[in-house]
Amino acid sequence: MTSTTELTDVRRVLGQLRSSVGTLRSRYGDAAAVRRLSNDVERLEIDLAELSALPAPRSEPSGRETVLVPDTPYDPALWRDADDEGVGGRQPH
Repeated sequence: MTSTTELTDVRRVLGQLRSSVGTLRSRYGDAAAVRRLSNDVERLEIDLAELSALPAPRSEPSGRETVLVPDTPYDPALWRDADDEGVGGRQPH
């Protein structure tokens, strides 16, 4: 998917959101929550316009390799004979 297509998709969805917030305004009037939603939509429109003005991103790969770090606990043996920074080495009891 190109960034132009993505920007077009965001514009379309933002238009739908703007319409839905308008419907909420007609139902709930000038409630604080509706005003906040309207402000949020306006902020999104400003951000989208700013993003649209940026030069198109390069489509070339960055050449960086992604390194996956597992969520599993580390082996406690890795920390054997390690010093606690600022505290010094562990004293045998």
